[in-house]
Amino acid sequence: MTLQLGLNTFGDVQPGPDGDPLPHAAVLRNVLAEAELADRLGLDYIAVGEHHRADYAISAPEVVLAAIAGRTERIRLGSAVTVLSSDDPVRVHQRFATLDALSSGRAEMVVGRGSFIESFPLFGYQLEDYEQLFEEKLNLLTKVRAGGAISWSGRTRAPLSGQRVYPEPEHGPIPTWVGVGGSPESVIRAARYGLAVEFAIIGGRPAAFAPLRDLFRRALAEFGQPADTPVSAHCPGYVADTDEQAREEYWPHWSAHNAVIGRERGWPPASRANFDAQCADGGALFVGSPETVARRIRKAAADLDLSRFDLKYSMGTLPHENLMRCIELYATEVAPRVRAE
Repeated sequence: MTLQLGLNTFGDVQPGPDGDPLPHAAVLRNVLAEAELADRLGLDYIAVGEHHRADYAISAPEVVLAAIAGRTERIRLGSAVTVLSSDDPVRVHQRFATLDALSSGRAEMVVGRGSFIESFPLFGYQLEDYEQLFEEKLNLLTKVRAGGAISWSGRTRAPLSGQRVYPEPEHGPIPTWVGVGGSPESVIRAARYGLAVEFAIIGGRPAAFAPLRDLFRRALAEFGQPADTPVSAHCPGYVADTDEQAREEYWPHWSAHNAVIGRERGWPPASRANFDAQCADGGALFVGSPETVARRIRKAAADLDLSRFDLKYSMGTLPHENLMRCIELYATEVAPRVRAE
């Protein structure tokens, strides 16, 4: 199997020429330009994440993906992730089925519970229902995805009785992944429904997810699902001409971003020593020269039996110009090195 290489972004708010944060509208237009470049240079996939906070511009992934679809030729289009717990599975499927039609079959759904909670109060959901919301809504999404007349009942939305959902995808069920941050329960749930898994690896060691990969394969067998159901991974990263340049350019933005999240979650400040350790072989930050990043992707792909690797290329206030250069190097120098193997 050929390893696919993708990108994802949350539409992190970047600084403008004057150093002030760009308006969300300008960041969204930058995301379109980044996606166009990725498509033109032959990358396989781009995904955009859903967030509802000031430091990220993308709250409606399918709208952004539809705009990307109109300006690209071949790159596949996904979310990273769609926060299913606070959305309606019927509407999620309708939006992705519409995207699939407009892009001539390039849409993929990546659904999850998300790593932030802003969508819960925004859309009127209670955090104490966190687990039940995701379980019920994923169950309904799989029924909608299978097509035909749907009958379903649960506690989190109105029941359905023999109803059909339109538009119906032209090429069969839309490829669907469950975003997993390290929970064995999430892996087993995805296997039960026969859905692919994407590991969101943002810290620690990618190789530490191998037991979850093994659990997923065992669960697929126990539930009678296809053994070749794919696994992918996403890691933060940044490519520059040299390892030193990549680290020096990435560090201040990574550090500032982690300080914001850390204050919200009670984490201690990140140190430069910790950053350098995460950038070293075995760490979760794929930051370095094309040769370094390619070597690390090959290792992660082998360790986890990946069908796709996605580089989360945006990071806090890292400027758009840097992101464009990163995408260029990833597509023209990292990808050929990886694919040569």
